[in-house]
Amino acid sequence: MSKQTTFALACAAALSALIPGVGGYLSARMEAIETAERNLRARESRLELREARPVAFLGPCLRTPPSPRSRHVPATALGDREHRQRRPRGLQKELERQ
Repeated sequence: MSKQTTFALACAAALSALIPGVGGYLSARMEAIETAERNLRARESRLELREARPVAFLGPCLRTPPSPRSRHVPATALGDREHRQRRPRGLQKELERQ
């Protein structure tokens, strides 16, 4: 066999494996796109039905009670040591001068 015939046979063998593989890949991709499109249409129709449905409230909306607030403890309720630790430094020095 000549080199040209060998090259032609090698190209034919490569193309015989490549063409069906590419065909299968492309058909799978197209099928995935079609499936995604169907799912999208189904979700859109469900969303449209949900938006078209009127909303019914069972009862009147009542005002919610206010949330409990933290109780502030006066500084005099703390011990003398704790009271000094909570003051800013400048304020502590100013109070000591008085």
